[in-house]
Amino acid sequence: MADVRATAVAHVALLALTGGLLAAPSAHAQDTQDQEVPPPAPEELPPIDVDTPLDALPGLEVEWPELDDSDGEEEARGVTDAVDDLRYSVDLAGLPDIGKGDIEAAFKAQSALEAGDGEAVNAVQVDVRARADAELLAEIMRSKGYYAARAVPDIMPREGGGVSVTMLAEPGPLYRFESVELPGLEAAGEAADELREAFAVRAGDAVDAAAVIEAGLALDIALGEEGFASAEIGEQQVIIDHDTQLATLVLPVDTGPVGVFGDIVITGEPPFPVSHVDHIARFDAGDPYKRSLVQDLRRALVATGLVSAVTIDPVPRGEGEVVDLNVNLQPAPPRTIAGSIGYNSGEGFRLEGSWEHRNLFNPEGAFTARAVAGTQEQLGSVGLRFNNWRRRDQALSFSALAGSIDRPAYRADLVTLTAGIERTSNFIWQKEWTYGVGVELIASDEENDITFFEGIDETNPEIITLSEVFFIGALPVSLHYDGSDDLLDPTRGFRLGGWISPEISLDGSTNGYARMQIDASAYQPVGEKIVLAGRVRVGAILGASIDNIAPSRRFYAGGGGSVRGYEFQAIGPVEEFLQRPTGGRSLTEVALEVRYRINEQWGVVPFVDAGRVSEDPWPGQRDFRIGAGIGVRYYSNFGPIRIDVGTPLNPRNGDARIAVAVSLGQAF
Repeated sequence: MADVRATAVAHVALLALTGGLLAAPSAHAQDTQDQEVPPPAPEELPPIDVDTPLDALPGLEVEWPELDDSDGEEEARGVTDAVDDLRYSVDLAGLPDIGKGDIEAAFKAQSALEAGDGEAVNAVQVDVRARADAELLAEIMRSKGYYAARAVPDIMPREGGGVSVTMLAEPGPLYRFESVELPGLEAAGEAADELREAFAVRAGDAVDAAAVIEAGLALDIALGEEGFASAEIGEQQVIIDHDTQLATLVLPVDTGPVGVFGDIVITGEPPFPVSHVDHIARFDAGDPYKRSLVQDLRRALVATGLVSAVTIDPVPRGEGEVVDLNVNLQPAPPRTIAGSIGYNSGEGFRLEGSWEHRNLFNPEGAFTARAVAGTQEQLGSVGLRFNNWRRRDQALSFSALAGSIDRPAYRADLVTLTAGIERTSNFIWQKEWTYGVGVELIASDEENDITFFEGIDETNPEIITLSEVFFIGALPVSLHYDGSDDLLDPTRGFRLGGWISPEISLDGSTNGYARMQIDASAYQPVGEKIVLAGRVRVGAILGASIDNIAPSRRFYAGGGGSVRGYEFQAIGPVEEFLQRPTGGRSLTEVALEVRYRINEQWGVVPFVDAGRVSEDPWPGQRDFRIGAGIGVRYYSNFGPIRIDVGTPLNPRNGDARIAVAVSLGQAF
């Protein structure tokens, strides 16, 4: 059996060495420095199925030995037979310092050994994968400028069973560019220097294939940004000198003339007239041509939700100094039926359905009908919204709502009419500045329960339901700045915004007051997997006593979007006997999260929230309620889905011990 093992090891070493020699370029691949010779390439071998044990080696009269562990020796040295799975580990050794991280990442992404997840049928399969990976590693090193690179797999038994595979890299010298030329670029005039900066490859840089490709793409984009709509980049010429390990790069450029925007020509089946496309575009005829503005128009047309496909082709005319745009639009279904069902431990069940026609009033006049049936609310509403109204990204909206709401703090039957102009972010465009200006008219019949004691017996009170009708007019104004890097899952930056709503309330007397709120949040990465996130919210109502403000217009705290660990509206002043929240005129909330990303799909988020609501009009420092807990994040293609489980750290009598919140996106 010892002879069989020795033969197997020698056979593996011979095969690995053979593969390495095939991968290595000749030291004398070029006899003179003036001769253009392409980079050496390994000899073409038949494709290898890395998951199938090998037949006899081609060209060698040696058959693979039959390995078995009948006498227990093979199992003792960590190699199993074809019946049991063989475990293995993979390591890389000898990688060059320059480009090491990129080489490792490319190898792991394409490696047959890595794809096998450390398991194989037998030793033969490990060897097949190792030989394929040796050639892969050599090719990756060559693409990074190590043109004499080779790699040899070293397979050794491990203590405790299995084998270890070490890919021994021999990168050789790093080839560098001796010169980089872009003939024809001087025709760009004053823009030539900026265009040359866009092509990031310089003399002295490594002969990195990916860097050259990336630089060419950057140059093409820069040409379009400088107005050269008809520019063409020729075929690159790379001459390698293997004696000096130097290379020359020549990339011809034909810039053509500087162009301006011409006409927009609509083809296909457009859902709106060409005048609306002109309205959406951020340029006019005669403006300097910029490729980014063309891409911006394409994205804006997609964002309407009314087209399923958009193709925009620049068409130079004349001598190329005027560039028309051929815009082909294919319509998308304009109607949408949507529904959702959810549960929140503080708000109960909620079922919602809606029907929308996004182009009922062309162009982009969307009509929506919505209905909600839930434990605490039942309502119906209709709305009309004109997107891109009068200017790009601005919307005009109208809505009417009627319903009944049963909150822990109050019950209300209400009718609401609203109108407003706003600029908001969406998943395609995350805008830095957004705003809203509107008007609200509200008629609300609101009820709440109070206790009434007769005599001195305070153990058997009478519960009285008070009902009051409010007619409210409001003029809300909002402004927000978003400097974060993502709408649903920010990892750095900050957000700051607020709103103010002057209001008049008629409930037998006339009361004027102003409601206002400021929100701020910040995000700071710590390493590659951790993000620290914090939030502060402050609100106040000025100009009226608490009794002259409708319960539905007061501040409340608690719940998944406020202080987690507490039920919805559970924080703040309460009616003494019923422990029913009464709301307040000031609000203060703070929150801190540690967002830890386990992998691409999952994360955990420990959090601490605190908040207070007071009948005083100004935020204070006392009576804070603190909640803490942990959340789970599932990172889907459209944003993180969060499940937060929290508990109050300083609960009052009647506060639930656990509160659960589920939603799309981070908590803030």
